Formats: sequence, structure tokens, C-alpha cells
Amino acid sequence: MSQVKTNIKRNKPTLVMHQKHNLTGWFFLLPAVALIVLMNFLPMFKALILSFKTGTGNRLTWAGLYNYTRMFQDTVFMQALKNNFIYLIIQVPIMLVLALVLATMLNDPKLRCKGLFRTAIFLPCATSLVSYAVIFRSLFAVDGFVNTVLIKLGILDTGYNFLAAPNSARAIIIIALIWRWTGYNMIFYLSGLQNIEYSLYEAAKIDGANSFEVFWKITVPLLKPIILLTAIMSTNGTLQLFDESMNLTNGGPANATITMSHYIYNMSFKYVPNFGYAAAMSYLILILVAILAFVQMKVGDKRD
Repeated sequence: MSQVKTNIKRNKPTLVMHQKHNLTGWFFLLPAVALIVLMNFLPMFKALILSFKTGTGNRLTWAGLYNYTRMFQDTVFMQALKNNFIYLIIQVPIMLVLALVLATMLNDPKLRCKGLFRTAIFLPCATSLVSYAVIFRSLFAVDGFVNTVLIKLGILDTGYNFLAAPNSARAIIIIALIWRWTGYNMIFYLSGLQNIEYSLYEAAKIDGANSFEVFWKITVPLLKPIILLTAIMSTNGTLQLFDESMNLTNGGPANATITMSHYIYNMSFKYVPNFGYAAAMSYLILILVAILAFVQMKVGDKRD
């Protein structure tokens, strides 16, 4: 009996120490959790409540689902939604494929000056969002570098106003996005490629596989989790696109290139403030991002 009591006494300090460790861990986590709740979840909850109200300025009244139904009758918002999906469908696949091809080329152990090439391709990602938008705006201006080259080559007689036509203005935004974000995604693929044993490629070449077969049957399947990650991140970023629409085309011509985030900004700060309607549009973006991420996870991740 005394031996049992002795064992209990020996085990008791261990349990107390374990509890102390848990409390210590929660004590260190508490400031971060409090900041996340105050800075993220509380504003999100207030924005959700705000999305069910309507009015201008501080004069808000409860409106139920009015803001959510209004979005689908708002021609400018529907144009912004259409533009976001145009950028998503065209730009994201081109960017990811180009990033994957560049990463594969730069992973070749026989390639010289790999560090220089990697830095050059990644460098656009380090530039300021506003700066690179202004640069592209000047490049495609009527008297800009692109028009000057096209006139010198005899392709154009006079300068073409790329930013004044809807299709060419959207194309410039897509080109700018590809230029800036391809290197960012390439780094993810490059890190994944460096974890693949090079002996797999050597064995495939010995078996007679050509470069395309090696790329399609070895590189792509082994990089599938990273490809899924970059696809979700790129989709998320494209649906929240703001800087390019704001600084490159200012949403023009005639709202032909405006994005949902740009329109939310206009409804909140440029026009007469309608924060309830802006909050509802923000939540629609959240819903779209969640749905597309869920679909991509289901389609892309086949693990049991």
C-alpha cells in the first residue's frame, strides 16, 4: 500500500509539470491570438454585419439581403467580375506554365550562370506594385517605347493608344501580371525540383524518354502539390487584384478593365461612401476564393 502511494507521489509532479508546460505555451500564444482576433476576425465579423445594412456615411439602416441582390443588377460590378475572371482564365495558366518551364530549365546542373538567370527572372517580383504599373503605363503610352519600336519597324504609321481600347488595355494588365509574378512562382517550383533525385531523370533518359516525356511524366507529377499551392495562391491574388487596375489603367476605358477590389475602393472612398454595399462585395470575393480553392483542392489533390 505504501508502495502504491509512493508511485502516485512520483507521478504527480510529472502531471503538474505537463500542465505547466501547456499553460506556458498558451501564455506565449495569447498575445498573438488576441491580435489575430482583434485585427482579423473582429473586423470580419463587423464587416459581415455591415454587409446587411445600406445607406451613406454613418446613416445606415438594416437592409437584409438587398446589397447582395443589388450586386447582380449593378452593371459596373458585373463588368468588374467579368474582368477578374478574364484575368484569371488567361493570365494564371500562362504564368504557371511559364514559371514551371523556366524552373525546369534553370534546374539543369549543366547550365552556367544559374544564379544570374534566377535573380533576373525573380527581380520583377521585388519591384514596387505602383512603380511597375507606372513603368508599363509609360511603355505603352502613345509616345512610349512600344509605339516607337512598332513605328520604326513599319508595323504602325502613328502611335496607337493601347490604354484607350478595352481589349488592348486588358492585354497590358495580363502582360504586366505575367511579367511580375512569373518569377515568384518559379521559385516555388525550383525549390521543389531541387528535392527531386536527379537519378530519376537519368534513369528516364537511359530508358529512351525524350525531354517532353521526362517533363510530363516525372517533373509534373512530383511537383503536383506545389503546382496546386501556386494555383490556389494565384487564383486568390487575381480575384483580389487592385494595384494594376488602379495604377495602370485606372479602371478604364469606361470601366472596361476595372476589378472587384478597385470597385470596392471606389464605393468606399471615391464616390459617396456606401460601406454596406462595399462590405457585401468583399464577402462575395471571399466566397468566390473559398469555392475556387475548394474545387482546386478536390480536383488537384488525389491523396487518400
